[in-house]
Amino acid sequence: MQKSKVYFTKKITPETVVEMFKVLNIDLPGKVAVKVHSGEAGNQNYLHPEFMRPMVEYVKGTIVECNTAYDGERNSTEKHQKLIADHGWTKYFDVDIMDAEGPDMVLPITNGKVLKENLVGKNIANYDSMLILSHFKGHPAGGYGGALKQLSIGCASTVGKCLIHSGGLITDQNIVWEHMAEQDVFCESMADAAESVAELFKGKIAYVNMMCNLSVDCDCCAVAEDPCMADIGILSSLDPVALDQACMDLIYQSDDPGRDHFLHRVESLHGTHTIDAASELGFGTKEYELVCID
Repeated sequence: MQKSKVYFTKKITPETVVEMFKVLNIDLPGKVAVKVHSGEAGNQNYLHPEFMRPMVEYVKGTIVECNTAYDGERNSTEKHQKLIADHGWTKYFDVDIMDAEGPDMVLPITNGKVLKENLVGKNIANYDSMLILSHFKGHPAGGYGGALKQLSIGCASTVGKCLIHSGGLITDQNIVWEHMAEQDVFCESMADAAESVAELFKGKIAYVNMMCNLSVDCDCCAVAEDPCMADIGILSSLDPVALDQACMDLIYQSDDPGRDHFLHRVESLHGTHTIDAASELGFGTKEYELVCID
């Protein structure tokens, strides 16, 4: 497979996000779904709507989210809508909780490593294209969170999240945490699910990762560690596998004193196995050319 282009800048501003999208030279047609992480109640590290505003407005996008499968303020539509409003998203944007009402949309997975299907919020069918805006950081379940996690867990409905976490066995949020898949199986399930969404929007999807507020914990954590590393920059690509690989390479290449703490979280949970599995599925490649943007 040919090397994918990944663009990188050390500048981290709302306007730079737009510039990093523009260098991809892609037109996102029709109604654009913009997937972000809107932040769990109490989390101090998520990227606020003011930071995302120029980018979302540039593509005239709708913020999309899905309900969670764990206890918190986002595991029901009513609570989730309130928190999204409290966090200021509805002040600036139309927001769509895609699995607010069932039935879920079933995306077939023909050559998956684990899953045979992916369950996503049915409202995803209302969109012609997608922009994945990812706050790159650690994660207490997946090791790290980036573009592949946004495609998979991020777009999955509540029952879809259960399916991924259980390796294709459980769709009941009340018991899924008692039947978690073995870690590598979970990572492979995320890769399977990510492919199904990437294929749904093939040729009409773009990815931007923001490497700032680099905590070992995700924005889904109500109690999260403060960032352990200095900000690195913004990266963009049309290939989510190359993009996440490039971000991980920048972590490994860093001489930041917090690097080892961050990597312990990633490595202890086999986080890069998701990237490896996604590459093997063929909807992206780990081979990339890093293009630095001043």
